[in-house]
Amino acid sequence: MRCAVLGSPIAHSLSPAMHRAAYGKLGLDWTYDAIELAEDDLELFLKSLGDDVRGLSVTAPLKRRVVELVEMADDPILRVANTVIIDDGNLQAHNTDVPGAVAALLERGITSVTTARILGGGATASSIAYALSTIGARHLEIVVRDPSRAGQAVDVAESCGLSVAVHTIDEPLLDKVDLLVSTVPGDVVGSRSYELVEASRAVFDVVYDPWPTPLMNAADEAGLPAVTGLDLLAHQAALQVALMTGDVVSPQLLRDAALGELGAR
Repeated sequence: MRCAVLGSPIAHSLSPAMHRAAYGKLGLDWTYDAIELAEDDLELFLKSLGDDVRGLSVTAPLKRRVVELVEMADDPILRVANTVIIDDGNLQAHNTDVPGAVAALLERGITSVTTARILGGGATASSIAYALSTIGARHLEIVVRDPSRAGQAVDVAESCGLSVAVHTIDEPLLDKVDLLVSTVPGDVVGSRSYELVEASRAVFDVVYDPWPTPLMNAADEAGLPAVTGLDLLAHQAALQVALMTGDVVSPQLLRDAALGELGAR
C-alpha cells in the first residue's frame, strides 16, 4: 500500500521519516512519500488516486480545501482536516491535530487551560482552538498580522463556546494567559519571544524549524511547561498511523524518528 503527505512547500516535512519508522516497527511493506501539491491541483489529484493508496497526510495550504472536496468524518464544526483515508474508493477526511494537541499537552502536564493566546489565524490555529475548548478553555486571544484573515479561526472558537478577542501582532500583549500557542514561523515572533513568554504560564510552539525555536528557548530559560512542535507532530502522526494501518505505534518512536531526521539535515 502507498501513503503520502501533501502540501506546499513539502520538502521540509518530517512525516515521511515518522511514518516509515512506523511501518518498519509494524513490519509493513508500505511506502510513504512527500508530494508537492498546490490548492488548485488537489481536486484532480484526489480523483486520480488508485486502489493502492490507503491514506494521505494533509498539511498547509490544503487543510481547509480538502474538506471542501472530501466528506468530513469528524465534528462538522471544524472544517479543517489533516488526514484522508481511502477505503474501497471512498474518501473520508479526519483531523488528528485536535486529539494530537490534547495528548501532547497532557503529556507535558498541562491538563486544564482557561485563558489562551494563539499566534496566527490559519487552519492549525482553528484546530488548536478546538482542542483547547475540550480541556476547559473559556477565553481566547487570536493574534495576527491581518485581522481579516482570522475569521475562520474566530468562527470555530466561538462555535466551541469560547469568548474571542483579535489582536494584531504589533500590539503589546501584557495580560498573562494560561497558555501561549504559536502557529507562526519563528521569525514572526522574533525578538518578542521573551516578552510573550513572560505573559504566559505555559508555552506550545507547533513550529519545529528552526529547532529549537526561539519560543522554546525562552520558555526553557523561564522554567515554564513547554510543548513542542515535535510533540504535536508525533502524537497526531501516531493517530494517523492507527487510521491508516489499524495498528498502534508509540508517539515516542515517531518523535525519535523526527529528531533523527532533523539531526541528519
